Amino acid sequence: MNAKKSLMILVAGPYRSGTNDDPQKIAANVKAMTDTALEIYRMGHLPVLGEWFALPLIEAAGSKETGDEIFNEIFHPVAVQLIDHCDAVLRIGGASSGADEMIKTGKEKGKTIFSSKEEIPRLKEENALA
Repeated sequence: MNAKKSLMILVAGPYRSGTNDDPQKIAANVKAMTDTALEIYRMGHLPVLGEWFALPLIEAAGSKETGDEIFNEIFHPVAVQLIDHCDAVLRIGGASSGADEMIKTGKEKGKTIFSSKEEIPRLKEENALA
């Protein structure tokens, strides 16, 4: 891996796992991934979350609730497709079959897999506003 090149890194963590579909707990999971994405950005890379792509599509398609047919048609498939465009996948958080699937798929597609932010090469110092 070229440590001088900015990487597009998919942040994979729990979304629904352990939440019993409680919207506040899901929001906390998304916040954890988004906070990690900001740290990665400040390291000089381009982070992405599958949720950033999937959730607007799910809403536009008319999903009525988390886990309905429309949700399941789009949610994980979008993230799997997104891996094709990423250089790496970072696994964060606790138990999550979906995040584990992203790691498995990333490995199968020859992507770099990070298990912690500390493994990611820093291209620039963090923003002073951090």
